[in-house]
Amino acid sequence: MTVLYRLAADAAAIARHFGAAAGSDPWIRGTVSPGSFAPVLTTGREFVAGPRQERQPLRMVPRLWGVPPPPAAFDAARGVLSVRNPDSPFWIGNLRNSEFRCLVPATALMVWGRADPATGKRRQLWLAPSDQPLFALAGVWKDSEVPSFALLTTEANAVWRQAGHDAMPVILPPDPAAWQSWLRADWKRAADLLQPYPSSLVREV
Repeated sequence: MTVLYRLAADAAAIARHFGAAAGSDPWIRGTVSPGSFAPVLTTGREFVAGPRQERQPLRMVPRLWGVPPPPAAFDAARGVLSVRNPDSPFWIGNLRNSEFRCLVPATALMVWGRADPATGKRRQLWLAPSDQPLFALAGVWKDSEVPSFALLTTEANAVWRQAGHDAMPVILPPDPAAWQSWLRADWKRAADLLQPYPSSLVREV
């Protein structure tokens, strides 16, 4: 599963691409690892009093990658990076409420390749869609003691399977209508976006 991703665009460029308000987000460029802050794009009300506007503006906010796990988790200190089962009671309430869905901008994803038979070592593979240099991952945030987010996953495409994985992050199409559906639609419509990205459009970078 993805444990690193790259976001080689600054806050202003991200905001322009997705039609969002960057605010005072300090993001410059870099690699995002578990437990570090990165920008996400949300229409949620976070810290905004009063009823939600019908067309709440899209804005960029910093959040920690890795949601605090439920109390019964084996390792309570390790944040949950991805959503493998969206129907889990831990996630479904947030996913059904569109305010908690977010776009996670990225420019490349790191996955571990299969182990080399000769050395037993695994190589880092950096993958990205060939049709969109800056893309959105489907994410969900939780308003717990830590302002955090996790990535939605789906069945692996051929590229991820070849690397030895049965799941991959949900890469949304380069279509503002798809972004809006993930951010605002009811859960049934939003869940239709949880599809593998076409392997023919994924390349190593």
